[in-house]
Amino acid sequence: MSIEIGTTELARRLRAHALRMTHKARASHIGSCLSIADLLAVLYGKVLRVDPHSPRWPERDRFILSKGHAAAIAYAVLAERGFFPLDWLDKYCEDGSRLAGHLTHHGVPGVEASTGSLGHGLSIACGIALAGRYDRMDYRVFAVLSDGECDEGSTWEAAMFAGHHRLASLTAIVDYNGFQSLGRVKDVMDLEPFADKWRDFGWQTREIDGHDHNAILEALNERPSGGRPHAIIAHTIKGKGVSFMENEFVWHYKSVNDDQLTAALREIGAAE
Repeated sequence: MSIEIGTTELARRLRAHALRMTHKARASHIGSCLSIADLLAVLYGKVLRVDPHSPRWPERDRFILSKGHAAAIAYAVLAERGFFPLDWLDKYCEDGSRLAGHLTHHGVPGVEASTGSLGHGLSIACGIALAGRYDRMDYRVFAVLSDGECDEGSTWEAAMFAGHHRLASLTAIVDYNGFQSLGRVKDVMDLEPFADKWRDFGWQTREIDGHDHNAILEALNERPSGGRPHAIIAHTIKGKGVSFMENEFVWHYKSVNDDQLTAALREIGAAE
């Protein structure tokens, strides 16, 4: 990806890649991918300190996609940033492919940890942040969580740990799109008052529109006061950018057929 590309164009490309990848593989979780396209575009386009030519650069910022089922769009942003060739995306979710259906670090430059079993990513991010402190490194650690995985006790154990250890280098971003695998979040396990929970565990917390690139950038660049970890609750739309997918629960599992792919790509302004 050229460094001059804007985040809006990058988000559009990411959505197009994810649609094509899940269509070709007949894979799931396209709605979960589309809801975080804008977050990933701003993170990788404007914020993360990384070097695609040296993926293990010790001073790099670390990114953990805790909602590892949205692997397709994570691979897409890594390919766009130049960590590996774009044509790898054509093999997504195929037998023998490096790009598994849930995010894997094995043989995939730029992926810090394999994820997909929900509730683990924030703990991994906490460990990396604490190690950075001990090693006297100034890298930042970002973790994107799903709202559904905030049902998991392990998520709150990690949140308590981060607050206690004052992991100021850590930012958790919750993709609060209101849906999880079995229905609406408020019906399965209501999280509210959600922001207050993070604050009570010692996190500096703010809520943003997760599709507003200026708001995302401002939030990601904020450094909390008092050595606290930072929680960003990003209010998003499941399936964002494709009208027939938005806020439709079935796109947690369905993949588009040929006609739907054509329609979806047209809506986001991408040629088929």
